Amino acid sequence: MPVSLVREKKPATMADLDALPPGVKGELIDGVLYTQARPRPAHQDALGAIHTDLDGPFRRGRGGPGGWWILVEPGITAEGSPEFSPDIAGWRRARLLRLPEARVDVVPDWICEILSPSNRRYDMVTKRRFYARIGVSFLWYLDLEGPSLAVSRLVDGHWLELGVYGPGDKIHAEPFDSIELDIASWCEPIATDGDAPAR
Repeated sequence: MPVSLVREKKPATMADLDALPPGVKGELIDGVLYTQARPRPAHQDALGAIHTDLDGPFRRGRGGPGGWWILVEPGITAEGSPEFSPDIAGWRRARLLRLPEARVDVVPDWICEILSPSNRRYDMVTKRRFYARIGVSFLWYLDLEGPSLAVSRLVDGHWLELGVYGPGDKIHAEPFDSIELDIASWCEPIATDGDAPAR
Protein backbone atom coordinates (compact mmCIF):
# COMPACT_ATOMS: atom_id res chain seq x y z
CA MET A 1 0.00 0.00 0.00
CA PRO A 2 1.44 3.41 -0.89
CA VAL A 3 2.59 5.27 2.21
CA SER A 4 2.59 9.05 2.51
CA LEU A 5 5.66 10.49 4.19
CA VAL A 6 5.52 14.02 5.58
CA ARG A 7 8.11 15.09 8.11
CA GLU A 8 6.84 17.54 10.77
CA LYS A 9 4.17 18.82 8.37
CA LYS A 10 6.93 20.20 6.18
CA PRO A 11 6.38 19.69 2.43
CA ALA A 12 8.48 16.92 0.99
CA THR A 13 11.14 17.86 -1.55
CA MET A 14 13.11 16.27 -4.37
CA ALA A 15 15.85 15.59 -1.80
CA ASP A 16 13.41 13.31 0.05
CA LEU A 17 12.58 11.56 -3.21
CA ASP A 18 16.24 11.15 -4.14
CA ALA A 19 17.00 9.67 -0.70
CA LEU A 20 14.66 6.70 -1.19
CA PRO A 21 16.39 3.31 -1.22
CA PRO A 22 16.66 1.23 -4.39
CA GLY A 23 13.52 -0.72 -5.18
CA VAL A 24 11.20 1.92 -3.74
CA LYS A 25 9.15 4.06 -6.12
CA GLY A 26 8.30 7.58 -4.95
CA GLU A 27 5.99 10.33 -6.18
CA LEU A 28 5.68 13.91 -4.93
CA ILE A 29 2.12 15.22 -5.15
CA ASP A 30 1.04 18.44 -3.42
CA GLY A 31 4.00 18.39 -1.05
CA VAL A 32 3.46 14.77 0.03
CA LEU A 33 5.91 11.98 -0.75
CA TYR A 34 4.11 8.73 -1.57
CA THR A 35 6.17 5.56 -1.67
CA GLN A 36 5.57 1.99 -2.74
CA ALA A 37 7.54 -1.06 -3.74
CA ARG A 38 8.41 -1.52 -7.39
CA PRO A 39 5.78 -3.40 -9.44
CA ARG A 40 5.47 -7.18 -9.24
CA PRO A 41 5.89 -9.45 -12.29
CA ALA A 42 2.19 -9.56 -13.30
CA HIS A 43 2.05 -5.76 -13.14
CA GLN A 44 5.21 -5.44 -15.24
CA ASP A 45 3.91 -7.99 -17.74
CA ALA A 46 0.70 -5.99 -18.21
CA LEU A 47 2.71 -2.78 -18.64
CA GLY A 48 4.78 -4.40 -21.36
CA ALA A 49 1.73 -5.80 -23.15
CA ILE A 50 -0.12 -2.46 -23.21
CA HIS A 51 3.01 -0.62 -24.35
CA THR A 52 3.59 -3.14 -27.13
CA ASP A 53 -0.01 -2.91 -28.39
CA LEU A 54 -0.02 0.90 -28.45
CA ASP A 55 3.57 1.80 -29.34
CA GLY A 56 3.55 0.24 -32.82
CA PRO A 57 0.39 1.87 -34.19
CA PHE A 58 0.44 5.12 -32.23
CA ARG A 59 4.11 5.96 -31.81
CA ARG A 60 5.62 4.32 -34.87
CA GLY A 61 2.60 4.43 -37.19
CA ARG A 62 2.63 0.67 -37.85
CA GLY A 63 -0.98 -0.29 -38.44
CA GLY A 64 -2.22 2.96 -36.94
CA PRO A 65 -2.09 6.74 -37.24
CA GLY A 66 1.12 7.45 -35.30
CA GLY A 67 1.49 10.87 -33.73
CA TRP A 68 2.03 9.85 -30.08
CA TRP A 69 4.75 9.27 -27.52
CA ILE A 70 3.93 6.26 -25.28
CA LEU A 71 6.19 5.88 -22.22
CA VAL A 72 6.33 3.38 -19.35
CA GLU A 73 6.75 4.91 -15.86
CA PRO A 74 7.95 8.33 -17.11
CA GLY A 75 9.08 10.99 -14.68
CA ILE A 76 6.71 13.97 -15.07
CA THR A 77 6.54 17.37 -13.42
CA ALA A 78 3.31 19.37 -13.30
CA GLU A 79 1.36 21.73 -11.08
CA GLY A 80 1.58 20.56 -7.46
CA SER A 81 4.02 17.79 -8.29
CA PRO A 82 7.72 18.04 -9.08
CA GLU A 83 7.73 14.28 -9.75
CA PHE A 84 5.00 11.77 -10.48
CA SER A 85 5.20 8.61 -12.51
CA PRO A 86 2.10 6.91 -13.95
CA ASP A 87 2.35 3.30 -15.02
CA ILE A 88 2.00 4.35 -18.68
CA ALA A 89 1.44 7.79 -20.19
CA GLY A 90 0.94 9.14 -23.69
CA TRP A 91 1.32 12.54 -25.31
CA ARG A 92 0.20 13.71 -28.72
CA ARG A 93 3.29 14.85 -30.57
CA ALA A 94 1.55 18.08 -31.47
CA ARG A 95 1.82 18.97 -27.76
CA LEU A 96 5.19 17.34 -27.00
CA LEU A 97 7.37 17.83 -30.05
CA ARG A 98 10.36 15.88 -28.71
CA LEU A 99 11.25 13.91 -25.62
CA PRO A 100 13.29 15.81 -23.04
CA GLU A 101 16.45 14.41 -21.48
CA ALA A 102 15.03 14.64 -17.96
CA ARG A 103 11.45 14.92 -16.66
CA VAL A 104 8.58 15.68 -19.02
CA ASP A 105 7.00 19.02 -18.10
CA VAL A 106 3.90 18.65 -20.30
CA VAL A 107 0.75 17.09 -18.81
CA PRO A 108 -0.02 13.76 -20.53
CA ASP A 109 -3.02 13.43 -22.84
CA TRP A 110 -3.60 9.88 -21.60
CA ILE A 111 -2.64 7.87 -18.53
CA CYS A 112 -3.15 4.20 -17.70
CA GLU A 113 -2.75 2.92 -14.14
CA ILE A 114 -2.69 -0.78 -13.29
CA LEU A 115 -4.60 -1.50 -10.09
CA SER A 116 -3.63 -3.93 -7.38
CA PRO A 117 -4.80 -4.33 -3.77
CA SER A 118 -1.78 -2.38 -2.53
CA ASN A 119 -2.30 0.72 -4.71
CA ARG A 120 -6.03 0.77 -5.52
CA ARG A 121 -7.10 3.56 -3.14
CA TYR A 122 -4.07 5.71 -3.96
CA ASP A 123 -4.60 5.41 -7.72
CA MET A 124 -8.39 5.78 -7.64
CA VAL A 125 -8.65 8.61 -5.10
CA THR A 126 -5.42 10.60 -4.66
CA LYS A 127 -4.08 10.31 -8.20
CA ARG A 128 -7.49 10.39 -9.92
CA ARG A 129 -8.24 13.77 -8.32
CA PHE A 130 -4.76 15.04 -9.13
CA TYR A 131 -5.02 13.93 -12.77
CA ALA A 132 -8.35 15.76 -13.12
CA ARG A 133 -6.90 18.91 -11.58
CA ILE A 134 -3.90 19.06 -13.91
CA GLY A 135 -6.02 18.31 -16.99
CA VAL A 136 -5.16 14.78 -18.16
CA SER A 137 -7.68 14.15 -20.97
CA PHE A 138 -8.09 10.36 -20.72
CA LEU A 139 -7.60 7.96 -17.81
CA TRP A 140 -7.64 4.17 -17.98
CA TYR A 141 -7.62 1.74 -15.05
CA LEU A 142 -6.62 -1.84 -15.74
CA ASP A 143 -7.69 -4.08 -12.86
CA LEU A 144 -5.71 -7.32 -13.00
CA GLU A 145 -7.89 -9.01 -10.40
CA GLY A 146 -11.17 -8.36 -12.26
CA PRO A 147 -9.85 -8.40 -14.82
CA SER A 148 -11.36 -5.29 -16.35
CA LEU A 149 -10.50 -2.03 -18.06
CA ALA A 150 -12.29 1.21 -17.12
CA VAL A 151 -12.00 4.09 -19.60
CA SER A 152 -12.76 7.72 -18.67
CA ARG A 153 -12.57 11.11 -20.36
CA LEU A 154 -12.17 14.44 -18.54
CA VAL A 155 -15.17 16.72 -19.12
CA ASP A 156 -15.37 20.10 -17.38
CA GLY A 157 -12.92 18.98 -14.72
CA HIS A 158 -14.77 15.74 -13.92
CA TRP A 159 -14.30 12.17 -15.08
CA LEU A 160 -16.94 10.81 -17.46
CA GLU A 161 -16.85 7.01 -17.60
CA LEU A 162 -16.96 5.85 -21.22
CA GLY A 163 -17.05 2.13 -20.53
CA VAL A 164 -15.87 -0.81 -18.46
CA TYR A 165 -14.68 -3.85 -20.39
CA GLY A 166 -13.86 -7.46 -19.58
CA PRO A 167 -11.28 -9.84 -21.04
CA GLY A 168 -13.70 -11.19 -23.66
CA ASP A 169 -14.30 -7.75 -25.15
CA LYS A 170 -12.69 -6.46 -28.32
CA ILE A 171 -12.71 -2.72 -27.81
CA HIS A 172 -12.10 0.62 -29.46
CA ALA A 173 -11.21 2.80 -26.47
CA GLU A 174 -10.54 6.54 -26.60
CA PRO A 175 -8.12 8.03 -27.36
CA PHE A 176 -6.83 4.93 -29.18
CA ASP A 177 -10.15 3.99 -30.77
CA SER A 178 -8.81 3.82 -34.32
CA ILE A 179 -7.64 0.24 -33.69
CA GLU A 180 -9.18 -2.77 -31.97
CA LEU A 181 -7.65 -3.80 -28.65
CA ASP A 182 -7.93 -7.17 -26.90
CA ILE A 183 -7.51 -6.65 -23.15
CA ALA A 184 -7.41 -10.40 -22.48
CA SER A 185 -3.80 -10.35 -23.70
CA TRP A 186 -2.95 -7.80 -20.98
CA CYS A 187 -4.37 -9.87 -18.12
CA GLU A 188 -2.47 -13.12 -17.85
CA PRO A 189 -3.65 -15.20 -14.85
CA ILE A 190 -1.90 -14.28 -11.62
CA ALA A 191 -0.33 -17.28 -9.88
CA THR A 192 -1.15 -17.91 -6.23
CA ASP A 193 1.04 -19.63 -3.65
CA GLY A 194 -0.79 -22.92 -4.26
CA ASP A 195 -0.29 -22.89 -8.03
CA ALA A 196 2.27 -25.22 -9.53
CA PRO A 197 4.84 -23.47 -11.73
CA ALA A 198 4.17 -23.55 -15.45
CA ARG A 199 6.18 -26.08 -17.42
